[in-house]
Amino acid sequence: MTRKAPSRRDEYRAFFPIQTRWDDNDLYGHVNNVTYLKYIDTVVALWQIGQGIDLGADADLRYLVVESGATYHSEARFPEQLHAGLRVGKLGNSSVRYEVGIFREDDEIACVEGFFIQVAVDRDTRPTPVPGALRAALETILA
Repeated sequence: MTRKAPSRRDEYRAFFPIQTRWDDNDLYGHVNNVTYLKYIDTVVALWQIGQGIDLGADADLRYLVVESGATYHSEARFPEQLHAGLRVGKLGNSSVRYEVGIFREDDEIACVEGFFIQVAVDRDTRPTPVPGALRAALETILA
């Protein structure tokens, strides 16, 4: 199986710091795989909050994760400072593929790359178009 090479830092549009914690490490002494998915979820949520998106359960428009995944290239461990780069890989009518690259310290190559695909839904969980203001913001981080 041929693996895609890790992305470079300059391929991402927005960055967020992530301080690893002692309990992020697993039995092998590196950040556990499920922890990266938590990092990715947090980075997407932070960006959305920064755009004024209401992530509350009572919001008129919600963004549901319908698919997620990650590719692991190299290890990170506590107490490293990580940086998460964010970009939009694909912007559909009602869906968005957020892509996140996790970088160790000042490394230029991602140690982990992951994605979340979210669908905008109304209160009845029917897909609905991404609103214009959010679409414009998403286009600023489109790969």
